[in-house]
Amino acid sequence: MAAKKYYAIAVGRHPGIYDNWAQAKLQVMGYPGARYKGFATRVEAESWLGDPVWSRKMAPKSTETGKGEGEIGAEALKPGEIAIYSDGGARFNPGPGGYGVIIIEDGARRELSGGFQHTTNNRMELQGCIMALRSLNETASRPIRIYTDSQYVVNGIAKGWARNWRRRGWRRGDGSPAQNADLWGELLDLLEGRQVTFHWVRGHSGHPENERCDEMAVAAAARPNLPPDLGYRGNGAS
Repeated sequence: MAAKKYYAIAVGRHPGIYDNWAQAKLQVMGYPGARYKGFATRVEAESWLGDPVWSRKMAPKSTETGKGEGEIGAEALKPGEIAIYSDGGARFNPGPGGYGVIIIEDGARRELSGGFQHTTNNRMELQGCIMALRSLNETASRPIRIYTDSQYVVNGIAKGWARNWRRRGWRRGDGSPAQNADLWGELLDLLEGRQVTFHWVRGHSGHPENERCDEMAVAAAARPNLPPDLGYRGNGAS
């Protein structure tokens, strides 16, 4: 969950190379058609920015539920839609973990984060989505897009895995126990009666909201005196 150090902006208010996200964000947030990417080194950022085919490489792909790479920013939301960006992870997996969430609703942006003293990557990915949905007011009639870099979460919903596990008494197809049943059950309950679609984004690739959620998750995992994750049974990482 390491943050990028340099940001190349090809299309934005002031294109160029930026060495901190606070300045880079000002150039792309709310800018229609913004194109940018994060890198670990300036050399990589300059190389990408000088590539004449950057636009093809960064062209938005499909964001159908469970497919493609969602690179849609808040400016692309339709009226009434809500966007949730979520990321989570655990050091050492299992170990101290955290989640970070951005919610964009009616033009307003808010952030949530939290952590646990001993948990796993997948549990924190699920926890971020759960906490975001919990925080929303009554939104049954409003479409909600959830963006996450966790294929475990996206596929668990889009491919019907979680619903099948619940139908079988939280058992997988081979009869083994489905892990994280407590969180999957809560997430499924929160989705009932709501128009929610899940979209996968590539992690650590310069997507601004995903990068910010990652930063919050890392910071949350490092906080002192984290509460226990009472749902984690400790039967290996998941």
